[in-house]
Amino acid sequence: MTTATLQTQATTTRSAEGARALLVAAFLGLGLVFVAGFAPASVLHNAAHDFRHAQNFPCH
Repeated sequence: MTTATLQTQATTTRSAEGARALLVAAFLGLGLVFVAGFAPASVLHNAAHDFRHAQNFPCH
């Protein structure tokens, strides 16, 4: 009887964690789309350019 109760609680906790992870991922994804959609092109270019230099990737 105790085992069944523990399994139900573990399943509920795992489900809640999955929903929370999905919500955080959706929030971050929408944030990236919003920022990239409204940022000026020069800002996006400079950010990508700086990232490429930080990764030692040749871009010139």
